[in-house]
Amino acid sequence: MPVMAVVGGQWGDEGKGRFIDLLGQRAQMVIRYSGGNNAGHTVINDLGTFKLHLVPCGIFQPTATNIIGSGVVLDPAVLLDEMAMLDSAGVSLKNLYISDRAHVIMPYHVLQDRLQENLRGDGRIGTTGRGIGPAYSDKMERVGIRMGDLLHEETLLQRFARAIDHKNRVLQAYGGAEQSLHDIYRQFLEYGRKLRDRIVPTHPLVQGALRRGDQILLEGAQGVLLDVDWGTYPYVTSSSPGAAGASQGAGIGPRDIDHVAGLFKAYTTRVGEGPFPTELTNALGHHLRERGREFGTVTGRPRRCGWFDAVGVRYACELNSIDQLLITKLDVLDELESLSICTHYRLHDTTIDYLPSAPAVFKDIEPVYEEFEGWQEPTSHCRNYDELPPAARRYLDRIEELLGARIMMVSVGPERDQVIERLRVF
Repeated sequence: MPVMAVVGGQWGDEGKGRFIDLLGQRAQMVIRYSGGNNAGHTVINDLGTFKLHLVPCGIFQPTATNIIGSGVVLDPAVLLDEMAMLDSAGVSLKNLYISDRAHVIMPYHVLQDRLQENLRGDGRIGTTGRGIGPAYSDKMERVGIRMGDLLHEETLLQRFARAIDHKNRVLQAYGGAEQSLHDIYRQFLEYGRKLRDRIVPTHPLVQGALRRGDQILLEGAQGVLLDVDWGTYPYVTSSSPGAAGASQGAGIGPRDIDHVAGLFKAYTTRVGEGPFPTELTNALGHHLRERGREFGTVTGRPRRCGWFDAVGVRYACELNSIDQLLITKLDVLDELESLSICTHYRLHDTTIDYLPSAPAVFKDIEPVYEEFEGWQEPTSHCRNYDELPPAARRYLDRIEELLGARIMMVSVGPERDQVIERLRVF
């Protein structure tokens, strides 16, 4: 039985939530492997509309084990609020577990994140201000606090006392207020008490599922073009959202991942700062934003919109061994007379087909486009690939050809059933 990692193949916001919800109905285990509450996964089902930030989207499958993995940084207050919201909607939380190795976002991380972003001025990165970056920084500096520490008073006090003095000096240097050791310590002990039954060693759970041959879904956050190593640095997230991060954050060996499904919108969006070669700043970009409801799930910020960038997503496919394509929001393009796909970049007199590492280089990049006839008819009723208008199929077939992978599913609307399943590999 397969293990599938689902990764965002662009700059995030590709629609991972609804596909994890859909595929999660077939899974015995769903593992959220990276990021924190800077992610926002929207799920629409019979119980309503849910905006999840930490709980895996497989939570709506009552028999599936849902794990928040060790690669996640976790704000306990946000998690408890999210759990309360799900519980009030009648969603069972009995199979929700948290890795004792997952790192904790502390109040000083949130304050530090916001102070740093303000001080960047015109050089701001576009962080959500949720404390994600500082929490990952402390993890790498080996001064972080992990969820398992919340279960042991002496361990928590020892680690927290060591961290708070240093953090207060940092915050004061940034013009922030000093944080109270006593108040935060008591607060996080209480979080530990509330979550005690869920904070467990997840390695035995995951390895047991692998031995049984369970279907396991690995749920990513953000998009691989925001990867801290391979994305448009420094306009990136603080983790590894791709397949390598899935293996590391879930605790599953690379050879145990059978498929990597890449999620791509039928066009491109980006929220926040950073390069965006195919961005449309005209009325057409505004049309895509309004018709696609392109506003951030976490921040509410309007997303920048543009044409499908096959250079960036081909790069993402190569880096992550993506073998299955999940295409979202095809219906957003239904009214357009013509469409474009960027197939290459032109840099001065050279054609390039990869994402440059230096942000300054993007200023000189000119996208090279292929033009396509629009279909100008609704696709939201289609449930079979052959039911799509011929022009829509030509557009999708060209995406397949450019990316070198097969389209597994296409969404033509926000509802659970507005999905065309072309291949079934999970």
